Amino acid sequence: MKRKRILIMGAGGRDFHTFNTRFKNEADYEVVAFTATQIPGIDNKTFPASLSGPLYPNGIPIFPENRLADLIRDESIDAVVFAYSDVSHKYVMHQASSIVSAGADFWLFSVAGSMIRSEKKVVSVCAVRTGCGKSQTSRKIARILQDHGKKVGVIRHPMPYGNLEKQRVQKFATFDDLEKQECTIEEMEEYEPYIAMGCPIFAGVDYEAILREAEKESDIIIWDGGNNDFPFYLPDLEIVVVDPHRAGDERSYYPGEVNFKRADVIIINKMDTAEASAVRLVKENIQACNSSAVVIEARSPVYASQGQMISGQRVLVVEDGPTLTHGGMKYGAGTLAAQLYGAKEIVDPRPWLTGSLIDTFEKYPEIGSLLPTMGYGKEQIKDLEQTINASDCDCVVIGTPIDLGRIINIKKPSVRVTYELEEVGTPNLETVLKPFVDNRA
Repeated sequence: MKRKRILIMGAGGRDFHTFNTRFKNEADYEVVAFTATQIPGIDNKTFPASLSGPLYPNGIPIFPENRLADLIRDESIDAVVFAYSDVSHKYVMHQASSIVSAGADFWLFSVAGSMIRSEKKVVSVCAVRTGCGKSQTSRKIARILQDHGKKVGVIRHPMPYGNLEKQRVQKFATFDDLEKQECTIEEMEEYEPYIAMGCPIFAGVDYEAILREAEKESDIIIWDGGNNDFPFYLPDLEIVVVDPHRAGDERSYYPGEVNFKRADVIIINKMDTAEASAVRLVKENIQACNSSAVVIEARSPVYASQGQMISGQRVLVVEDGPTLTHGGMKYGAGTLAAQLYGAKEIVDPRPWLTGSLIDTFEKYPEIGSLLPTMGYGKEQIKDLEQTINASDCDCVVIGTPIDLGRIINIKKPSVRVTYELEEVGTPNLETVLKPFVDNRA
């Protein structure tokens, strides 16, 4: 029987997991290619034969998504699987319309087929958009479990933008591991805070193999999700973070709405800086879509130990990259700190943009007068450093989770902004995690 010819649309994460769990050893299907978007430099590669299994001795090519229609025609594609996250419902259906009009079926897979079951208890932390506060929530959960004597293994949603064979299974336990495994700034932003708190973090490409490694040294697994993707593992407790700064997105973005409707616990974060009307809308949507969920109210206060350096100064604000780009946020922790500590002006970086950052602002013009930490490779890191140092400002406000000064040489006075999750009243994370710390888990 002729194998059904499949193309998987992705962004270097969910797409590979979909292949591994739904197609790798299925003789009725042939994955002809992946397409890639969102992340610069991950296309025009090959998913290696060593990871593809015996049905794919030559590996699988990865093409830019803008070649989608040509690939459907030229490769006689039967079905296209949509496998990336943090996009609007409107965007998904535009993609579906293009694919169907080109002659292929459009597939969205359910959560069940790709969730791997763990031998240990799993707490998943996902969100309705990128930049809601998943990682600060995951870190708080890890600290609570550690304080109760549990050995915690954190597994991070994939960011395999380099050598996929080398990145099959990764463990980060020391800062040297970050350099040894040639992490991008985006990866370091996620891994470094866990290392600092003595919590090993796992990532890579083969998420069943990654899980088995984490299980060897963990009592409980935390799934720290990326963008607004749903978990790769079957959770025993499903926690989802929503952001009232983008109220309504919990019902209009994919697959964030999936998470929103599945959640056992919903955390309304950033309530200290959101409008009351936006918080009300989020609560109304919870009542309409998932009234059985436990709701935790939380703040995400920003703090700068040298905040006086910001007062009265013209500041360049550097924010988390994905939050500003496909996350669509107009500001982040750095902006809030600039306002809190009385900056005279936020300096627009666009006159001094270098290299790939010029392309980033052309693709995402709504970024405006903030500078995203685009550091997916050595060239982008160099571009970021040159742009910061060329900018006409008095001070650099760094609103990213990483100590950026450890990675690049900032030749201007700089202030690092930190932020952590603070629950308001009860229920809180301690109460919802109680079954996991009283020796029943």
